[in-house]
Amino acid sequence: MLRTPSSARALLSLAATLAAITGSTLAPLPLRAAPASTALLQSLEAALNGSADQPLAALLQAGPGFDPARILEQRRSLRARFADARWTLTPGTPRRDGRPTVRMSVTGSRQEGGQRFRLQAEQLLSLESDGRRITGETILQEQSLLRSGETDLPVTVQIPDAVLTGQRYDVDVIFDDPLEGALTAGGIVAVTPGQAASLENPGIEIEALGGGGLFKTVRAPLNPGVQTWSVLLVHPRGVVTATRRVRVEASKAALTP
Repeated sequence: MLRTPSSARALLSLAATLAAITGSTLAPLPLRAAPASTALLQSLEAALNGSADQPLAALLQAGPGFDPARILEQRRSLRARFADARWTLTPGTPRRDGRPTVRMSVTGSRQEGGQRFRLQAEQLLSLESDGRRITGETILQEQSLLRSGETDLPVTVQIPDAVLTGQRYDVDVIFDDPLEGALTAGGIVAVTPGQAASLENPGIEIEALGGGGLFKTVRAPLNPGVQTWSVLLVHPRGVVTATRRVRVEASKAALTP
């Protein structure tokens, strides 16, 4: 096993922060709730990008599995690490039953220990409202990438958004450019809900990679829920941490929400 370099440890700490923020809630949506309106989404985007908590708090209403106080605290944690964090909300592909979805993207950067870290994260959400406030959410897809180095090292994340209970599936993160003899290392770890909530560093152990990325087969739990994976890749041109949330469903029909 190789020791995780200091730049990679910093990157992992930032990844744990992002996992906590983007994975804070996952609650079934009440059927009687209405989708968030365009005007409400515009207000939500503006509030997320503002400097104060009050405008965002005014748009959130507590409900089963939906805790505005936690969302506000975790947003503050993200802004403390990425002062230039920027949220963008755009319409996503509708669900099978016609309900609209929202694609939320977050970008940001920071300087730490002589390294420049760049964040790219995205969620596909189904948001519900009472007409004036967000009252619930379901996270349908979620992925984040944290990179160091002079330029963004291109990688492809091949991890499914949803799998069946007990299913074996592949977790692959691939370098897009030829290695041309470069020595690389990597590792993978499952991020638990407790680690995400406490912003705990998942502490990935890395080892030399024999190919153009990290390739691993894993098994889904026997009960429905969520698995979150953090993959660390170390390359002479920089370090990449990819985080992907995988929904674990009991039926094939639920794989496509």
